[in-house]
Parts: sequence; structure tokens; C-alpha cells
Amino acid sequence: MISRIDLRGDALPEGAALRDLLPRAEFDVEAALETVRPICQDVRHRGSAAVIDWGEKLDGVRIESVRVPGDALSRALQELDRAVRAALEESIRRARLVHREQRRTTHTTQVVPGGTVTEKWVPVERVGLYVPGGRSVYPSSVVMNVVPAQEAGVEGIAVASPPQKDFGGLPHPTILAACALLGVDEVYAAGGAQAVAMFAYGTEDCLPVNLVTGPGNIYVAAAKRLLKGRIGIDAEAGPTEIAILADATADPAHVAADLISQAEHDPMAAAVLVTDSEELAAATEAELAPQVAASKHIKERIEPALAGRQSAIVLVSSIEAGLKVVDAYGAEHLEIQTADAAALADRVRNAGAIFVGPWSPVSLGDYCAGSNHVLPTGGCACHSSGLSVQSFLRGIHIVDYTRDALAEVTHHVVTLAEAEDLPAHGAALKARFGWKVPQQ
Repeated sequence: MISRIDLRGDALPEGAALRDLLPRAEFDVEAALETVRPICQDVRHRGSAAVIDWGEKLDGVRIESVRVPGDALSRALQELDRAVRAALEESIRRARLVHREQRRTTHTTQVVPGGTVTEKWVPVERVGLYVPGGRSVYPSSVVMNVVPAQEAGVEGIAVASPPQKDFGGLPHPTILAACALLGVDEVYAAGGAQAVAMFAYGTEDCLPVNLVTGPGNIYVAAAKRLLKGRIGIDAEAGPTEIAILADATADPAHVAADLISQAEHDPMAAAVLVTDSEELAAATEAELAPQVAASKHIKERIEPALAGRQSAIVLVSSIEAGLKVVDAYGAEHLEIQTADAAALADRVRNAGAIFVGPWSPVSLGDYCAGSNHVLPTGGCACHSSGLSVQSFLRGIHIVDYTRDALAEVTHHVVTLAEAEDLPAHGAALKARFGWKVPQQ
């Protein structure tokens, strides 16, 4: 059901050589660009009509209007199962607690007497938040996108999610209810590349945005890459990943359950166990069979994901070697189930989010830990962070110097400008002092 990679024995290679030995899904965004390019251009030129046409072609449902009416949002919230509503409200509460603490404050540094630089943080004016639909419904992604944007102070928040044939062309009602719970009333029945293009170019129904965030399939990722620059993006998110670093103290039933929990997302989802324990590896394999058999999405998602080239049990000589492996892998979600889990977690450099010990599974982070589940995939955790309040803020420097403070540094500016053969830069300061460099 799941393959093995044995890295015991010889010393582990470094850098890219080690990464190349590890399992990873093929996710060729570049190849998908040619598919999404005509879609994006069509939306640019024909607006909402193109969004509707592509929705009919790709999502199998013809809608009359891209904008979801307000009464549909209200009705979805009224009809929402009470237990689901309570769970969403608790997820929102915990997410707000964490993300509110991420706010940044204006700070002024006095560089010299009379010379200051102030950094102020300004929220993006308008954002488009993408919530996937299709194999599953993700109201939790509404929470994870909207809460940090709201806590950052973003004024214009629009949500797009694919139209659903089973719901008359509207997004799934639980997604609509989550939007209503969060006070978001600008919601669009648009999916895939056409939704990203709608946000980027604007249509008669939707004003253009400055930033697009949220996970999606390969076509959403390709549209983000194509339109990056016209819009800001959070990341080109690929299939979900879980890596578990575990030793002989880990419970194989927990390990197997957590691997399956991410495998049920998508047949390209990655499930990786890194362990120095042959016994744990064997016990986890033994646990997988009955647990998979008892699961819901076996044939179409879980089994292909676990059997795919992106999933494996990686055997290492020691947990120290395992730490090197998971750092090279840079997982979206990294669980550490070892005797000294907290200490090891503190040493990890590359992970989207780290889950410490047996009582902090990835599923908790997906819904109710308070952390954000929109995280870097495909090894991008070595250079990128998950979605946060900072994703929606821009730092602006405000420079304020007096005449005396400028005079004191003018000779340095002139010297550096001339060293770079940009004398007009220096002249801009000389002009303020009668074309004479102030004497120091």
C-alpha cells in the first residue's frame, strides 16, 4: 500500500541531492499555464459572461449571475446544522485569538538627531479569497482566509468558490454559511482559473483586487503564476502533504490515522513517515490496511495517495538523521512523535506548521488549533510562510530628516552616488545647500 525508502547506512547527502531521494508529487504548474492562459484572457475581455461560460464548461452548471445574492447567504446560515455552526464559531474564535496577536504596530527609529525612519503597516485595500470546492467542501478554508484578512484591517474582502450543480449553481451552502458567520457578503460562484482572473482583471460584477490568497488545484496555481504581478499572491499551493518524524515511542495507530487523514484529500496528497524504528514502520504498515478499509474515500483518494510516488516510509539510521531528512523535505505539515518532540520541534528549520507530540495531530490544525492551515507545499516551506495577518499587510517606511540631519550625511550620499556613477543623485542633495557639500 505504501512504499519504503531505506536511507540507513551511508551518510546522508546534502541539499538538493537529499531532496531528490525523497518522495514528492509531480505538480507541473508550468504545463498548466497553457491551459489557463486562454481562460484568463477570455475573462479579461468578456468579464462575467466568460466566468459563467467557463463555469458551465468546467463545473457542469450554468448560472445566471456570478454574484451570490445576500438572501442565499442568510438562508444558508439559518439552515446550517447547529453542531456545524458551533464548531465553526469555535474555529473562528480560536483563529482570532492567534491572528490578533500577529498584528504589527508602527515603530519609529531615531537614526540621528533630527533624522527618523518610521515603519507603518498598512493593510491591502482589497483581497480575493479563493475557497476550493469539488471533491470536498472547505468552510474551514473560509475561516483561515477571512480571519487574518479581517484582523489585518482589510476593508474589501471578496470570496470565490466554484458553483455546485447540486445546489443550483451556488457554492456549497456550508461555505456560504461560513461567509455569513464572518460577516462577508461579497461572495462569487466562480472556480478555478476563471475565479483568479475575475479577481485580477475585475468584471462588471467584481472589482479587481490587490491580492489573491487561498488553496486550489493545479489550474488555480497556474492562474496565480500567470497573473502574479498584476495581483499579489500568497503561494502556488500544490497537493497537501504530511510528514511524520517518529521513533519507537510513537503509537502506530496514531501514525497510520494521521497519514490517512491527509491522504483522503486528494489522490496526489503526500503521506510520509520518517523513522529510525523498523518496528514502528512495520506496525504502521499493519495498521494502514484496516484503517484504510474503514475509511470513506478509499479507491478514489486514499489508496492512490498512499501508493503514489509522493508517499513513503523513509527509514533512517537515527532521529538526528531523520531531522535532516524532514528539513530537506520541508513539509506543509510536520508531526513530531518522538520521546523529545518539543526539543526536536525547536530545531526544525523547514516546515509550514509543526505539530508536537501525540496530542497535536494535523487535523487539529486543519480546524480548531487556532493556527492557519493555508501553508506552503512542495518544499516551499524552506523560503515561504503560511497565511497570516502579515500576508495582508505592507510595511511602508516614512523618512523624516531636518536640514541639519541631512547636512550631516550629505557628503556620504554624494560619495556613494558618484561611486555608482549616478551624480544626479548627489546633485539632488547639493541643490539644497547652494551646490556646496556641507563641511563636516
